[in-house]
Amino acid sequence: GRAYSPPWRQRFGKLHISDNVRPFSMTSQVIDITDPHGQSQPMSSPPFPRANPDSPAGAQLRVLRRQARLSQLELALITGVSQRHLSCIETGRAKPGPGTLHNLLMALEAPLEQCNNVFLAAGFAPRYDATPLASPSMEAIREAINHVLHANNPAPAIVLGSHWEVLAANASTHVLFDLVGIKPEAAEGLNLLVTLLQPGGLGDHLINAEEIRTVAWQRASREALGNPQLARILDSLPAPQSTEALTNELPPLLLTRLHSRAGELNFMSTFTTFGMPQDITVTSLRIEHLIPADAQTWQVMTAAYERSK
Repeated sequence: GRAYSPPWRQRFGKLHISDNVRPFSMTSQVIDITDPHGQSQPMSSPPFPRANPDSPAGAQLRVLRRQARLSQLELALITGVSQRHLSCIETGRAKPGPGTLHNLLMALEAPLEQCNNVFLAAGFAPRYDATPLASPSMEAIREAINHVLHANNPAPAIVLGSHWEVLAANASTHVLFDLVGIKPEAAEGLNLLVTLLQPGGLGDHLINAEEIRTVAWQRASREALGNPQLARILDSLPAPQSTEALTNELPPLLLTRLHSRAGELNFMSTFTTFGMPQDITVTSLRIEHLIPADAQTWQVMTAAYERSK
């Protein structure tokens, strides 16, 4: 008989990571999008302050330590580096070896791009690469993404890059687009931030548009502090209007509420990222899951997904 093939390996679309690499296959009905490969911090990275990449290694370490809200004594206890030696490193009176730098940077949970800046400033080669997602060494990453996207059906899930560009999406994302009145082909080349903030995009279908737009704007603004390309995208978009005063009774989390031909659809948003990444490309990836927040939304999405098969 025919060998078994998991359903997410059947009839893949193509996802183009960049112009100089070959495409790789994602989950069924994946959006075909070009990724202008970029490098940035994950959404959860602390935004303030930012170390100047042209500063000496010690000065950058001092900024990162303060950003982590650690004293020299606390960092010394965590890493096993003496407080005196750490002070000399920060002031430039001592030059750390690559092993000491690695130890300090890992303890500070510094973004990998920032780690490379520190290594360069100290006179060493950059330690971390930004491997194209289509390269053979990233096969396990691609398979993991495929699995997560497929498993999220009938709930939508999208893969976002460092500039909020949509790299791939599962079949239920197309289903949701159709339900709200957006043509599936509109997803090609989609940037989530742009479609939320720019008139005529997905944001126009939100019931709580200003709430969602404000949250998106604030998150992207924090990330843009260390991401010039994202900063340029933000500069081209209209800032959301100020939201009204908060009520005394707040829900456990902010829902994404959408108008659709099947009525109001409500979703919770969660994110999946890769733990313990050692590649800049991997740190930039995040999968957003839109989980139905009520029985009606589950029923609508399940029925529409089944009809789309």
